[in-house]
Order: sequence, then structure tokens, then C-alpha cells
Amino acid sequence: MSSHFSASSWLQQLSADGTTVNLPELLWYQRHTSVLALKPTISIQSKLAGTYLARSKGRGMEFDEVRHYQPGDDVRTIDWRVTARSGKVHTKLFREEKERPVFIVTDLTDSMRFGSSLLFKSVQAAHLAAVIAWHVKQHGDKLGGIVFSNQQHRELKPQGRSHGVLRYLQALQQCHQPASNQHGLSLSQALGQQRRLCRPGSMVYILSDFNLLDQQALRHIRAISQHNEVTCCHIADPLELTLPATATGLAAIQHQQQIITAELGDTTLRRRYQQQQLQLQLQRQTSMQQLGCKWLNISAAEPIISQLERTHHER
Repeated sequence: MSSHFSASSWLQQLSADGTTVNLPELLWYQRHTSVLALKPTISIQSKLAGTYLARSKGRGMEFDEVRHYQPGDDVRTIDWRVTARSGKVHTKLFREEKERPVFIVTDLTDSMRFGSSLLFKSVQAAHLAAVIAWHVKQHGDKLGGIVFSNQQHRELKPQGRSHGVLRYLQALQQCHQPASNQHGLSLSQALGQQRRLCRPGSMVYILSDFNLLDQQALRHIRAISQHNEVTCCHIADPLELTLPATATGLAAIQHQQQIITAELGDTTLRRRYQQQQLQLQLQRQTSMQQLGCKWLNISAAEPIISQLERTHHER
């Protein structure tokens, strides 16, 4: 069923204003998780029991194959039917089920507090994090991660079921609010903490505009991606990528509010700006892909469900 919404009806359904993050609008996404596919594409390394099949063979819940009995094999796994039929002793092999924690790193810093059309980038990041979080819960995985702004942050170790999701959603709401006398993080610092928090074989989502992506941040991402599956979700606003010919806004002229229109440069200047921004985005994307990370472009000017649904169909 298509989930394309007009901007106005979508915000109305969420009871949202596009500039703040409230728990009800994040809870709304519990019913809209089918547009994501979190099936891992790398080997699961975790030693904990869970719902995903590891490539290593051993005793577990999922039958894998039958082979000739070898010295040291557990006699309890002998397949007596195949043994009787073939005249040679065969044993069953099982594919272990292992847990795959999912971590979300959500950037709510000052550069994310911008939006020219529908939502602040930070609000869109929170909405995307909510979709991922509910999908994680639906598939029985544990959820953890880092939520951070310039004023505060929350480090969340993996937890399962609804408690893990609600804890993360509350962190999104809290970290989006102004705070004082607390400790915030930069993107690089948050990735450093996530690097220490990660378990091999995890899935990691990084939600950011990557405007403050430096060499230290890249080193952390490289280290994380060596043993985990990483998806970088680039949150951008249309105004960051393309300058309009004119801009309209309110101004106080002789004590009265009047609408004014300003020219933002000629066609050549706008085209040069667009080329520079697209080149910068391509460089970031290429850098991440060279590290083995997936890259997903997300606009702050369109409902997140519509974008994810379109991406899902394109695959």
C-alpha cells in the first residue's frame, strides 16, 4: 500500500510542527516499518543466541546439511536414516543462530537545526531513527547507539523489545531540547564512543548531514566498518544543494511587517554553487563507499516514509 503523503496532511497526522521532536510523532512510525530491510549482508560474529543465521556450522536451531561422520563429531547428531540408506555413517550439521545488535548514531547538532521547506534536518533524522528503531524491535534485535547534540548526549547499550525502542525515542526527544550544564559531542567524538560500544557483526546506522566529517571521524568509521555493516544516511535540505533564484520573507519596514523578495545571484553563480555542493556530496559518498559503507540520501523536504518506500521499490 502506497504511503505517499502531502506535506501538510503528513505533519497533521503526526501532530508535528517540523522544528521540534515529540514522542507521539515518533510512536506513529510503529505502523510503518515495512519499507526497511535489515537483513544482514555480512557474516554475523556475535556469540549470543539470536535470530540470524551465522556462516559457521555448529549445533543450533537450523539444519544445514549432512556429511560423512568424522572423528570427534557428536554421536547425537548422527543421521540414522541417511546412514542406513548409504551404508556409511553420516552426521547432521546445523547453522548457528546468532544475535545481531543494531546501533543508531543520530546527529542533532547545530548544523542539523536547519530546514527551508518541511522539517529541520535534525527532526528528519529523528523520524528516520524512529523507523529504524521500530523495525529493529519487529525483527527481535537489540537496539542501542548514540544520540548527541552540542549540549548533551545519550549513550545507549543494546536492549531488546519495546523498552529498547522507547528508551531510544526518549533520548531523541531529550537531546533535541535545549540544555545547559551538560556535555555534548561532535560527530567525531560520537563515532569514537560508538566504536567502543560496537560488537563485531553489528549493524550501524549513522544519521547526519556529515558537514563536520573530518579525518578523525573517517578513522572511526573505517574501524567500525571493518567488522560491522555500516549505513550512512545523509540528511540534506534542498537549499543546501540548490540556490533558488529569489527568496521571499518577512521584514519590518516602518514598524510594519512586509513581504520582501531578494535576488540570490545570477544563473552562473547558482549553477556554480550547485556544482560545488553536488561535488562535495559525491566526495563524501565515495569516501564512505570506499570504506565499505552503504550510502543513503535523505531529504528534509519530503516525508521520510515516501522516500524509504521509493528506495525500497527501486531495489
